[in-house]
Amino acid sequence: MSATLFRSSARAAVRAGASAAPRASGIAGMTFARGKATLPDLAYDYGALEPSISGKIMELHHKNHHQTYVNSYNTALEQLQEAQHKEDIAAQIALKPLINFHGGGHINHTLFWENLAPKSAGGGEAPSGALSKAINESYGSLDEFQNKFNTALAGIQGSGWAWLVKDKQTGDISIKTYANQDPVVGQFTPLLGIDAWEHAYYLQYQNRKAEYFKAIWEVINWKTVEKRFS
Repeated sequence: MSATLFRSSARAAVRAGASAAPRASGIAGMTFARGKATLPDLAYDYGALEPSISGKIMELHHKNHHQTYVNSYNTALEQLQEAQHKEDIAAQIALKPLINFHGGGHINHTLFWENLAPKSAGGGEAPSGALSKAINESYGSLDEFQNKFNTALAGIQGSGWAWLVKDKQTGDISIKTYANQDPVVGQFTPLLGIDAWEHAYYLQYQNRKAEYFKAIWEVINWKTVEKRFS
């Protein structure tokens, strides 16, 4: 029974990645192929988000950090499949945190890239329609929402993410923080995530992470967030 449970977990991990497909969350391009994660292309050049985010940071973040999550997830998944074949339950248990961390890193970053857009492509333009109404009803105004979101980001101890999420049952929106690379799953749908890991800002902002949290709103792609919300 335990071996069956972990075979199901592996399939669930693959499905979790596949849920990042366009129909489910608006992500451009399938980033899992035949069970393996693949690094998604960006819809803009690395330097297109300057001065909010430097081109060098974007290149390192995408080509190095995200690629590492992709490679490590694929390796862990192969090891899990081997452990399942051998019915090595202890090895399966040991691999689950790695799959969560690296698979979560892949899903989170794939969403993150689509959260961003150059100003010339609408980056920083305020949300509209139903999402704008939901933000105003829940937080009073977009400015107040951003202030609360930045407070949540600043409150993350160590590494993690802050997310605007939608409750699948009630439709309500709220701000949630997640440690490390834990993905938004289960009760909530991820709408907008901001990476609070040092690798997302340190090369440009060093220890002034509050400046990064403020600047990133200038290149947020609210059109993508609206699609996820609806």
